[in-house]
Amino acid sequence: MNILNKHLLTLAGGVTLAANMLHAASDNRQPNVVFIMVDDYGWADVGYNGSRFYETPNIDRLASEGMIFTDGYAAASISSPSRVSLMTGKYPARTGITDWIPGYQYGLKPEQLKQYKMLAPEMPLNMPLEEVTMAEAFKEHGYATYHVGKWHCAEDSLYYPQYQGFDVNIGGWLKGSPNGIRRSQGGKGAYCSPYRNPYLPDGPEGEFLTDRLGDESIKLIKNSSADKPFFLYLAFYAVHTPIEAKPEYVKYFKWKAQRMGLDTIVPFTRNLEWYKNAEYKAGHWKERTVQSDAEYAALIYSMDENVGRVMQALKDNGLDKNTIVCLLSDNGGLSTAEGSPTCNAPLRAGKGWLYEGGIREPFIIKYPQMVEAGSVCHTPVVAVDFYPTLLDMAGLPLKPHQHVDGKSLLPLLKGDQAYDRGPIFFHYPHYGGKGDTPAGAVRMGDYKLIEFYEDGHVELYNLKNDISETRDLSKTEKDKAAEMQKMLHRWRTDCNAKMPTRNPHYVPV
Repeated sequence: MNILNKHLLTLAGGVTLAANMLHAASDNRQPNVVFIMVDDYGWADVGYNGSRFYETPNIDRLASEGMIFTDGYAAASISSPSRVSLMTGKYPARTGITDWIPGYQYGLKPEQLKQYKMLAPEMPLNMPLEEVTMAEAFKEHGYATYHVGKWHCAEDSLYYPQYQGFDVNIGGWLKGSPNGIRRSQGGKGAYCSPYRNPYLPDGPEGEFLTDRLGDESIKLIKNSSADKPFFLYLAFYAVHTPIEAKPEYVKYFKWKAQRMGLDTIVPFTRNLEWYKNAEYKAGHWKERTVQSDAEYAALIYSMDENVGRVMQALKDNGLDKNTIVCLLSDNGGLSTAEGSPTCNAPLRAGKGWLYEGGIREPFIIKYPQMVEAGSVCHTPVVAVDFYPTLLDMAGLPLKPHQHVDGKSLLPLLKGDQAYDRGPIFFHYPHYGGKGDTPAGAVRMGDYKLIEFYEDGHVELYNLKNDISETRDLSKTEKDKAAEMQKMLHRWRTDCNAKMPTRNPHYVPV
């Protein structure tokens, strides 16, 4: 053996030993946490839930390595309240932030408000600094805390991530959608640099936002301290509108749509019966009934690609065995307005609605030291549960006075399928601009009740037998409907939930 080869072998052995020692050290400390929040991403938009058109190999792999919650919910059907609830462990009804900030009716002129039967309640436009956020809870116990991507929990810059427990804020501000120059305005696209985001320096012209957020997350992982665990909140702006993806990926999915014969299918419906609860006359809205939008598929593919890159970075740095990874969407896929880019079938409706398509989400937790790979849980759970669950998984003390609505899912993660976290509640006293109307809902066991605030009527569904919510049981199971409606009312009182009021100037369309 020559001297060079001998030195190379010695060096390789040293690198291997150092990596193993680093890995061993990481296994003995508190776990890192990587929380991936996707935007406007539907339950049916992932391969593991049956999508044949969209391609999500990395999310599917993540799901196979952890636990899938088939009945996992966002805390709301719209962005800001979901995100505030995740950070606080409180339902939107309790925080008072019940619509996207600043809200659909905010700033409308009196003439524009006449078309609404009800007026939304006033709400805070900033998540209060008094809330002890999940990031602050981890920081109290020595964690480095990183925010990358979308915030949308505040309008005022004094309430941005750096003031809510995060050591680092990359890209989080008041905007809820990407702010690049749209193609219709002569730019490269809303997801491309220049980003016009004061918390995200521009990259080279045309750099793709989703890739940039992936890059920033990977840098933070690589530069993390071996003796200091981290909490990384990676909140993609994808797949929020404007739906403007990489041209090369769009080209591929257009070809795929043609190959599958999707380009010959009429993608929308205007079923009048379906829109019986719509805010306007039915003809104003259209629901997508087939996944066939190549631009949307390409946007998903880029997001999934970066999920894979982040997962690979954990592995490359010897951190994958001691890192909890979670994935969630803030609300359902956009299927009834703004171009209706996706279809949530078999779930009904989408973003903005309290039908399943608006609130049931991809919901994954992976942690090799605690969660069996490939496990599936059918117990209903909700995003407010993440706060106590992650503290519990990390061996940190819970904060029951803070995460008052969240329940630790640790028993479920350890295989106790008999554990029941109790009923799950929703409150959306707004019009979301998606055809939806103000409503509340409760999920209890297999049953779900929705109460529509305009006229007080209710709908009852057995989701075990009718996941598509097509058979209203409120007239045939009156006792169950009455029981659940009373439960919903008691909960609203407990939360001091703000309700919409009658619009004295309402003029029917």
